[in-house]
Amino acid sequence: MKRWIRRGVLAGVAAMLVVGLAAVAGWRALDLEGQPRADPRSTPADLVFLRDAAAPARGRILAVVTSAAHFPDGVKKAGFELTELARAYYVFQANGYQVDIASPRGGLPPMRLDDEDMEDADHAFLNDAAAQRKLAASLRIADVDPSRYDAVFFVGGKGTMFDFPDDPAIQRVVRQVYQAGGVVGAVCHGPAALLEVRLGDGTPLLRGRRVTGFSNAEELFLIKDARARFPYLLQDRLQAKGAHYVEAPMYLDNTVVDGRLVTGQNPWSTWSTADAMVRALGHAPVARSRTRAEYAVEVLAIYHRDGPAAARQARAARPDADRRLLLMHALVAGMQGRLGDAWRLQRLAHG
Repeated sequence: MKRWIRRGVLAGVAAMLVVGLAAVAGWRALDLEGQPRADPRSTPADLVFLRDAAAPARGRILAVVTSAAHFPDGVKKAGFELTELARAYYVFQANGYQVDIASPRGGLPPMRLDDEDMEDADHAFLNDAAAQRKLAASLRIADVDPSRYDAVFFVGGKGTMFDFPDDPAIQRVVRQVYQAGGVVGAVCHGPAALLEVRLGDGTPLLRGRRVTGFSNAEELFLIKDARARFPYLLQDRLQAKGAHYVEAPMYLDNTVVDGRLVTGQNPWSTWSTADAMVRALGHAPVARSRTRAEYAVEVLAIYHRDGPAAARQARAARPDADRRLLLMHALVAGMQGRLGDAWRLQRLAHG
């Protein structure tokens, strides 16, 4: 969310004032600082869904992250998103799967994190000695034996746009895992790994498949000159490869399942993407309490789908919804000139 705030300042103070003036009278009532935050001391033992899981040992899943630390200009940072790795990592573990971590170059990959967006699971990953050892010594994807894995999961992060698509080792792992009956998953920018994958008969994996990934709208909102900075936009390239792209409103949970191919649109889709991969592997995911951010995203989805009245009812039923995230969506609406939405969304933040 800090990135959104910085983006808002650069995009125009006037747009921020629209939301700010609408909310100022009730700002203190929001009590943003009084809303509980994720505990930076969290450990895996504090994650109830993981601690109480009773799933039998079921196999292994390979999580793949980017090795690209910067954009080609060597200045703008890229890397992988911590939240997209940590949350899936623990969902897979809770459901009986050992998780290995790989990257194109192997070794310690470049990580991106935003303290404002972190949940207990993300802090737990940083405090998990075993997970940190795996990350620091990530497997080189070219050395991976795909036959060891029931599924492969591609973590997002802008670095994936540069080193995932043309990596023959990534293509080999995807092809062999998929053709052996395994599950292929990816979230946010992670589907870049699938762009050049062909199956054994030469058929492109993506042709005719329902998929999602970070949308053009999401990319261009955050990086106005994204078409110049990236070699392609992910939504455009997925469609060019023959995929049927499924788009949801910006920054809301959207996971698309097409058989054993599972894709999520953005970071807020990570939990549901991991759960959907477990289902695609033939198991019901272990029960897990929703996070405050997930509650907020559910309210926002209802707002876009069913309107303000339904969203108000949903908000009342979800008092723990993240007020910061609701307010950030109000800010986004204001920056886009959707002033009515900006007003209504900031009111939702009040509850």
